[in-house]
Amino acid sequence: MSANPNSKAAPVAAASAPGASASKAPQLRRVLGLAALVMFGLSYMAPVTVFTTFGTVTEITDGHLAAAYVVALVTMIFTALSYAHLSRVIPAAGSAYSYAQKTFGGHLGFVTGWTLMLDYLFLPMINFLLVGLYMNSAFPAIPAWVFALVSIVVVLAFIAMGVKFVGKSSGVIVAMAVAIIVVFVALSISYLVGNPAPSVLAPFEFGSDGASPIFAGAAVLALSFLGFDAVSTLSEDARDAQRNIPRAIVITTVLGGVIFIVVAWVGGMVFPDWHSFVALDTAGIELVEKVGGPVLSAIFIAVFVAGCIGSAMTSQVSVSRIIYAMGRDGLLPRAFGKLHPRFGTPVLAAVSVSAVSLLALVLSLEMAATMISFGALFAFSMVNLSVIKHFFWDSKLRGAAAVVKYLLLPLVGFALTIWLWTSLAPTSFIVGLWWMAVGIIFLAFRTKGFRQAPPKLTFG
Repeated sequence: MSANPNSKAAPVAAASAPGASASKAPQLRRVLGLAALVMFGLSYMAPVTVFTTFGTVTEITDGHLAAAYVVALVTMIFTALSYAHLSRVIPAAGSAYSYAQKTFGGHLGFVTGWTLMLDYLFLPMINFLLVGLYMNSAFPAIPAWVFALVSIVVVLAFIAMGVKFVGKSSGVIVAMAVAIIVVFVALSISYLVGNPAPSVLAPFEFGSDGASPIFAGAAVLALSFLGFDAVSTLSEDARDAQRNIPRAIVITTVLGGVIFIVVAWVGGMVFPDWHSFVALDTAGIELVEKVGGPVLSAIFIAVFVAGCIGSAMTSQVSVSRIIYAMGRDGLLPRAFGKLHPRFGTPVLAAVSVSAVSLLALVLSLEMAATMISFGALFAFSMVNLSVIKHFFWDSKLRGAAAVVKYLLLPLVGFALTIWLWTSLAPTSFIVGLWWMAVGIIFLAFRTKGFRQAPPKLTFG
């Protein structure tokens, strides 16, 4: 998505189909090396994401976006290390859900997976919202909601018919996005050479209100780092997974964070007076136009919108498959587990995702971003706790090195993610906690008061 242009790693299905033979089950081919895993993670992090929330988070941090990215990166490095540790001992596709399920048991694992579902449901929606905002900036006579609604209908139609061209074009879109970032940074440096600039450290400084606004901004930016979570789902596709997956997770996090910080820094230098942005939701366009003129701005909008459409389609396909699998296996009404007789696609599941995506017509970009960050930060917190539970508590690893790796560092990661989590807007907690409550009630009903084994999902 362009809030995270390719969204999270595509989740597929719940429990295996009835009657499936374990001995004849197809096996994923281990073809991905370290470089491919890193590129996969970076493509999911989508460096162009920095332009998506540039205006809104700059406002939250009072012009200190780069500082918020530094805080977010530091937090995510601790969490990435926790992912890396767990990926060595739990090499199953599924990331946070699998880790929580294996270490804390099925009930808490289910709650973690259910909370992640909030992310999956909102990922298509935020893309449609961005399509409306950016197309409206190019054609202001047409309301943003019209573009958003049209894109929702078009994407639903393609998914219902089973069109599969997005994967072929996503690589080109990512390459163009990276090229735009390189050009933007080069033009920004050229602009700063000929124009007075504030202190080079100004974007990194804390404002008069201290650390609170910086952490509030960093909390929203958590969605920018979902790429390393995506890497953790490829354990069954990677060569030497126990070695390469952990390395790729950390490398992806650091490289992506550095790119975000550099773009935020040069952007803050080029446009130090963020109050003069015409529209905070589309401040990225104004930023690009200031250094590259209308031509680069037009190219940027075209690539950005194409990325949003592609991401909306892939993320909606993913969550539709989860809903379809839950319906097929009886976790949801059976109607959701039926395929269209002509197109062979889960139409009802796709329609339900499109219905959620209609929120793009009324929600703000900031609120949509915080909704996704709610689920992401909760999952990240559970991963940090899972390291402590698995290595320090259950396996009883002791010694100075083990205490640092499996207790102190995960505790710091947990504390930082919780700090960011509690820095989100109150409205995101109202929605997020209600969603969690529904999941817990559903779980209590399905397990007869938590006395039976909970249903399992597989995100692969």
